[in-house]
Amino acid sequence: MWTVHLDRLDENIVALLVVDARRSYADLGSEVGLSASAVKRRVDRLRSGGAITGFTVRLDPGALGWSVEGYVELYCRMSTAPETIRAAVDRFPEVVEASTVSGEADAVLRILAADMRHFEQVLEQIGAQPFVARTKSVLVLSPLLRRPAAPHPSPP
Repeated sequence: MWTVHLDRLDENIVALLVVDARRSYADLGSEVGLSASAVKRRVDRLRSGGAITGFTVRLDPGALGWSVEGYVELYCRMSTAPETIRAAVDRFPEVVEASTVSGEADAVLRILAADMRHFEQVLEQIGAQPFVARTKSVLVLSPLLRRPAAPHPSPP
């Protein structure tokens, strides 16, 4: 993996896109002091360089019927390849994030479910995978802070 260099204009453009990816190049340009075509060239460069990987929407899980959110630590019986874990949990649409981690657990999963019974069913199915020794879950009571990734600000 390589790092894409962002100057202050790039950082400002990306920050504006993080807030609203549907903004026009003309609108972005008026905010950062560039023409629409100059903004488009910068966005195209950031996309081709891998800094911007796509444009998406952010959804409210509660509005979609997901009332339970939990984080699950996954402990494997033996050395299990990350790809094996990914392939196993990818089958569950309720698993919205999965990462290998340092520490005692082998992976951490973020799960959204319609209710507690649904969460329990998903957890049982994941725990039944042949490589899973045990799981440890925590449920989210109130999300305190959620924000999309943004570039590091340049030093002044």
